[in-house]
Amino acid sequence: MSIPILSLRSEIRALPRGAWILYAETLVNRLGTFVLVFLVLWLTRIGWSPGMAGLAVSVYGLGGLIASLVGGWLADRFGRRRTIALSMFSSAAVLLTLPHMRDTWAVLTLAGLAGLTSELYRPAANGLLTDLIPAGRRVPGFAIYRLAVNLGHAVGPAIGGFVAERSFVWVFTADAATSIVAGIVALTLLPEGRRSRREEDPVGGFRGALVADRPFLLFLVATTLVTLIAFQSTASFPLQMRANGLTSAHYGLLMSLNGLLVVLFELPLVGITRRLRPRPVMAVGIALTGLGFGLVAWADSFAIFALTVVVWTAGEIVFTPVAAAYVGDVAPEALRGRYYGAWLLTHSVGIVLGPGLGTAVYALSPAGLWAGCAALGLVGALLVLVSTTARRAAPVP
Repeated sequence: MSIPILSLRSEIRALPRGAWILYAETLVNRLGTFVLVFLVLWLTRIGWSPGMAGLAVSVYGLGGLIASLVGGWLADRFGRRRTIALSMFSSAAVLLTLPHMRDTWAVLTLAGLAGLTSELYRPAANGLLTDLIPAGRRVPGFAIYRLAVNLGHAVGPAIGGFVAERSFVWVFTADAATSIVAGIVALTLLPEGRRSRREEDPVGGFRGALVADRPFLLFLVATTLVTLIAFQSTASFPLQMRANGLTSAHYGLLMSLNGLLVVLFELPLVGITRRLRPRPVMAVGIALTGLGFGLVAWADSFAIFALTVVVWTAGEIVFTPVAAAYVGDVAPEALRGRYYGAWLLTHSVGIVLGPGLGTAVYALSPAGLWAGCAALGLVGALLVLVSTTARRAAPVP
């Protein structure tokens, strides 16, 4: 059945009640997401070396990587609502325990569990939105979901900073408290969403479907490339700014600019991109991301660095909402959670590998790194465009 074209405002108003509850639950959870931001500060405060504190962050990222796959399976088999609630309550239990640990292995284990439990909900949340919102109207729905996430990230660390000045234990406790509230909201107010049975899986199960879905595999490779580029913003980008005589305060302002641009312009831009074919839009977003970081090679002032942020942020807000809706559109209905898990895995790979690879290349050749970012952006864009032809030749099983 065809979906009539509505104005963006009408499409937003038409979003189901369950989607708005999910947005509110996500905002509450993200407002209290303090621990990853302050984990290094807490560990160095209790006597850990910066290197060991960095290792704990990497272990947290590894837990998030595993969560993408486990969370996708749970979202399909255990149910969307139950998986979200499980993530919230188990995360709270880990966070209440972690600040009282001092043994190295105990802290590292709990850091990994914190990453696993706190990120477990993401495939389920994406799958639930896809269940609730009909095809053709999902891009605005995912844009508002991202708005809730970004608002939480913008406000939460500031609140956490004030709490950390008094007690790091209260940072963990506050994070756990918001997780508990979000879990209660999920259990009592969220709709269940789709829950698949084993016999509904295609022949060969998820692995067989994914291997046979060559267009989606190309899309995953392209997404991995763009995340490797994007996470230079947390590693090599500030190093390049420092090499040009700029300070940490300048870097903080540009990161705030990134968040502000997303909040102000993503929804208006979605009013345009939602009407266009998804793969060319995603290709433009990936290319802009690569171009933005490629321009860093020529940046020598705060204004030029700010211009690069505008360009790669434009790539982010063009690509991400459309990509999130695209995954739900092409995934077999019984495998939606696992398809989202595979897609979110690329984000985790970017967190784990991007900063380390980027700084290693930067140490050899800063210009080579930024040229490489531009090249990877072009490769990622071409892969997404090529997947159009591949999908015609090999439809999703």
